Amino acid sequence: MDYLHHPFAAKRHTVFAKKGMVATSQPLAAQAGLEILQKGGNAIDAAIATAAALTVVEPTSNGIGGDAFALVWTKDKLHGLNASGPAPQSISAEAIRQKGHEKMPVFGVIPVTVPGVPAAWAELSQKFGKLPLKDVLIPAIRYAEEGYPLTPILGKYWKAAYKKFKDTFTTEEFASWFETFAPNGRAPEVGEVWSSPGHAKTLRAIGETNARDFYEGEIADKIDAYFKKHDGYLTKEDLATYKPQWVEPVSANYRGYDVWEIPPNGQGMVALMALNVFKQLDKPAWQDADTFHQQIEAMKLAFTDGQAFITEPEAMPVSVEHLLSEEYAEKRAGVIEDTASNPQPYELPKGGTVYLAVADDEGNMVSYIQSNYMGFGSGIVVPGTGIGMQNRGHDFSLDETHPNVLKPGKRTYHTIIPGFLTKDGQAVGPFGVMGGYMQPQGHFQVVTNTVDFLLNPQATLDMPRWQWIKGKTVHVEPEFPNYLVQNLVRKGHDIHVTSDGGSFGRGQIIWRNPETGVLQGGTESRTDGTIAAW
Repeated sequence: MDYLHHPFAAKRHTVFAKKGMVATSQPLAAQAGLEILQKGGNAIDAAIATAAALTVVEPTSNGIGGDAFALVWTKDKLHGLNASGPAPQSISAEAIRQKGHEKMPVFGVIPVTVPGVPAAWAELSQKFGKLPLKDVLIPAIRYAEEGYPLTPILGKYWKAAYKKFKDTFTTEEFASWFETFAPNGRAPEVGEVWSSPGHAKTLRAIGETNARDFYEGEIADKIDAYFKKHDGYLTKEDLATYKPQWVEPVSANYRGYDVWEIPPNGQGMVALMALNVFKQLDKPAWQDADTFHQQIEAMKLAFTDGQAFITEPEAMPVSVEHLLSEEYAEKRAGVIEDTASNPQPYELPKGGTVYLAVADDEGNMVSYIQSNYMGFGSGIVVPGTGIGMQNRGHDFSLDETHPNVLKPGKRTYHTIIPGFLTKDGQAVGPFGVMGGYMQPQGHFQVVTNTVDFLLNPQATLDMPRWQWIKGKTVHVEPEFPNYLVQNLVRKGHDIHVTSDGGSFGRGQIIWRNPETGVLQGGTESRTDGTIAAW
């Protein structure tokens, strides 16, 4: 794949390597993955090692108690893993409404769903790994036991979370969060060493039992007891019956490249729908206001439809096939005009996450993402374990008529999505942009910058981003060109230039040359991102 140099000045340079590459948001986590590659592990082993390390070295974005998704390219085939957990069997929309809630709470025991992360590691290791899981988790265990110094962006978000939580987490169920993540009565400072012995003990138990201790053993007992104590819904029975699901990835062909995502309940469909709509329109032009206008309109239509329809596949009122069809794309492209719109859901036919990319010299490639959601998640930490529980259930609706209504054992609409690119049946490579509802918008911008404008991986990630918020409201980064802002305003968009790029996602890319096997990677300049390679 050839890339043109472009006048846009990248903040970093694209990294090239031959034997292996790990791209993620924390240097120590990337080095954990590289360590496993150099010890004889493959890309799948390295991805697990990196993911486990990230639960330690970036707890502001993910944890052992979160969910995960993966796209794995091995032996010329792409495999999808959905390791998102369901709602507990004892919960219901009616029960939550009876407690006085009109919407699902953000924090506490109520929005906690079954964690999928440990099961994802075990499943990936057993199906595709070369090394035992207990060996793959050694770097993460070492960071948790010995501690590590906080990096600048990590420290920024940790301190912001502490300031927020000290005023809102005032009841007993949140005490363990402060004991774990603010052991000195404050957030650790940048450069200060933080460790989590309980976290290390949990990781060791997961490795030695292929995660069964988390779902059936002593750890499961601790989770069960803590939720019973605080009137929660998650039980040991919910944990014991959980198993990740291998799924067939879904794709859209965009100008000769196949873009792959995990199927619903994930929101990766939104990126594919937007790409399908956008390619129906005029050929895009570089740094052109009409092009950005059409991109924003295509994305807002896809997003509006995604949030209206995407949930568990059997509960969706319209099929995945239809939402990815030419008929859908043509109809939605047909409503785009020359001015900004207030999007309405499609008329149905009658009748705060971490991302990593890994590649090895055998041709294996992994696109992997895991999250607790909204930074530290629910604020619930099981005492002595380092396990911060996710609040993914917050995305459930309490409206009984909504496709994504809360039901026992149901998985919610999910924001975290890994991406993958192929061309003519060969792997180009993994990519992703973490960050809540920015993720499909980031995927869309990565693909269009790569395919339409031939930017190399680092330049693709460094390009100033836009983010549709709602209605006609669009946020752009400070570096977004002012002449484009003014032109978009004249088209009716309500453009807000933000003070920094913190809400625009954090991405990683690795592309592979199919002829030489040479890897080229880009990492996120909006965080402490790095690429470890050899």
